[in-house]
Amino acid sequence: MGELDWPNLPFGYIKTDYNIRCYYRDGAWGELEVSESETVNLHMASTCLHYGQEAFEGLKAFRGKDGKIRIFRLDENAKRLQSSCDGIMMAKMPIELFTEAVRKVVKLNERFIPPYESGSSLYIRPFLIGTSAQVGVSPAKEYLFMIFVTPVGPYFKGGFKTSPVVILRQYDRAAPLGTGIYKVGGNYAASLVAGEKAHELGYAAVLYLDAKEKKYLDECGPANFFAIKNNTYITPISTSILPSITNNSLMKLAEEMGLKVERRQITTEELETFEEAGQCGTAAVISPISKVDDLDENNSFVIAKDGMPGPICTRLYQKLRAIQYGDEPDNYGWVTVLE
Repeated sequence: MGELDWPNLPFGYIKTDYNIRCYYRDGAWGELEVSESETVNLHMASTCLHYGQEAFEGLKAFRGKDGKIRIFRLDENAKRLQSSCDGIMMAKMPIELFTEAVRKVVKLNERFIPPYESGSSLYIRPFLIGTSAQVGVSPAKEYLFMIFVTPVGPYFKGGFKTSPVVILRQYDRAAPLGTGIYKVGGNYAASLVAGEKAHELGYAAVLYLDAKEKKYLDECGPANFFAIKNNTYITPISTSILPSITNNSLMKLAEEMGLKVERRQITTEELETFEEAGQCGTAAVISPISKVDDLDENNSFVIAKDGMPGPICTRLYQKLRAIQYGDEPDNYGWVTVLE
């Protein structure tokens, strides 16, 4: 590879040296295999292609100022993948095997981990697909687990700044008792139409309402929603929201900073009372929200009055990133340091 322009990496796919593969056959997981190929050989009747048996994760590895490599909340991603497997009836990848595979793929591609001062990181994408040939709707008998990695730039190209989101009532991301709590491809496919419409209208994302009553905030297209009000960190409770590992981490940090934390139903009317709000997830950590436009009700809720990220969002963002890069102590055991 030519020398990468580390500070100006896109948030996208760049080829690296190796990926890891592991097959589930005859009721058991095989050995981890190292591959240089970017392609997968699939039977045309694989369940992943016809019945959506596909789940994935996203996590990152960071190079610290001390040169050490840190992987953030590896165990939580392993557990969430197991939950997704339960949700769509796939063979569960054991946590120890998942952990070993992540460590291995990061070490094998160590030269692609961006330097500390670049602000970039190594994105890690584990995924699991049903591979056996079936025509009737039923779970596969064979599965393929894979991990590829790619260096990514900071999500915010212009720095940490606010962006607007929109409520579009004619679209739902997930059913109340459907697959919204699992990290499966179908949820993202379901969000594409609304997401594109939002982008065409000049918004960063859709803020979805609950599919049943259209009264309560659920989550943004690619991320969980949270808000700050009266020294309280508030995030929705719902049966169709992905349990965000970033949101979970931010709640812990908010408590450490002296904020109260509430996970509860949030009505659209409450939007006008928020002092700060944001989307949170692996890619951006926090994407602060400037305003929420409710086009159906002809309402606009301006949250960042001066257009700038609020003080609490900023502190939370800086604190979490400092833990990820090793600039601040990891008091929660969130970071796996590779020797």
